[in-house]
Amino acid sequence: MALLVIMGILCMTFACMIICGRDSLQRAIDVIDASADYIAHNKRVILVPNLHFLFTLVFSIVWLGAFLCVVSLNTIEADALLPQGRDLQWKDKKVFYGALFMFFGFLWITAWIEYTSRFIVIVGACTYYFNNHRDDPEEKPAEIMYGFKCAYLHHMGSIAFGAFIIALIRFIKIIFYYLAKKLEKSSGENAAVKAAVACAGCILNCIERICDYLNEAAFCYMAVTGDHFLKSAWNGFLLNLKHGLKFAFANMIAKVFIFIGKVGIVVANCFTLYFLMKARGDLEEVGSPWGPLIVVAVITFLAASLFLSLFEEAVMSLLTCLCVDMDANNGEPVFGPATFHDGYVAKAGDKPNAVE
Repeated sequence: MALLVIMGILCMTFACMIICGRDSLQRAIDVIDASADYIAHNKRVILVPNLHFLFTLVFSIVWLGAFLCVVSLNTIEADALLPQGRDLQWKDKKVFYGALFMFFGFLWITAWIEYTSRFIVIVGACTYYFNNHRDDPEEKPAEIMYGFKCAYLHHMGSIAFGAFIIALIRFIKIIFYYLAKKLEKSSGENAAVKAAVACAGCILNCIERICDYLNEAAFCYMAVTGDHFLKSAWNGFLLNLKHGLKFAFANMIAKVFIFIGKVGIVVANCFTLYFLMKARGDLEEVGSPWGPLIVVAVITFLAASLFLSLFEEAVMSLLTCLCVDMDANNGEPVFGPATFHDGYVAKAGDKPNAVE
């Protein structure tokens, strides 16, 4: 009964949010529509995350080999706390600090590659928005190669600075988890210690998510104005505060669509595999079908996340472009694809070529 009451209160709260922010919700839907058009009409943008995923994979393999060489300089002895376990003994502080430096470097470079990929997609979305004008019926494509130029020539330092922030947070979080596990073992799996560790881990995860969101907002504003990272981070933060409801609705709806898409693709692939195994008679040859299904589900989820993340980044960047456009033109957007302006014009009752 209490659960039903809580769910009813949440539903009523969500309904009130929809009613009070219906204008912003319509704007968010228009932005999501424009984001879908951006990806559909510029399919080469799909190659961007795949290319950088390959970069990450090659770098990870090379780094792992070098890191194992450093670790091999130490000895492995029995754990004093766990007689059945083994512990790595760092005999030389130089080797220990060198390994920590390599580990932080791995987090920094992989974060830089990730943010570079996202920044290229963001720049492409911004060029797609500002290359199109509501008075011009012909739709212009995005400039994906210009995104590569901006990411690797003009804003490489800014991207590295944002990656450094997120890498530092991840480094602290991993070190904390390692020390927390040691503390839990030494305390005999004490419940109070586990609760404190869980709360601290939740706080660190929240900090990481907030910093990642602020980094993405900074990169979106940077793609529009060309400012450096710190100025873009501050102005992007202020833009989020000014148009908070629009950002909240658009991001919420985009995340819901992305989640539904991931679940749908994973379920469809798992069912397809199951029926193929059943049709070929493979179910009789294996002890349980769960092993292949789990492997396919994990691979499918990673692949779906790689592709559908484009949609979320496009929503954020196009929404930033929209807010900048509205602020510069007295609340009425002038740039953007025709599909976006169709919804705005129909709602406002204006003619498409009526510019204030």
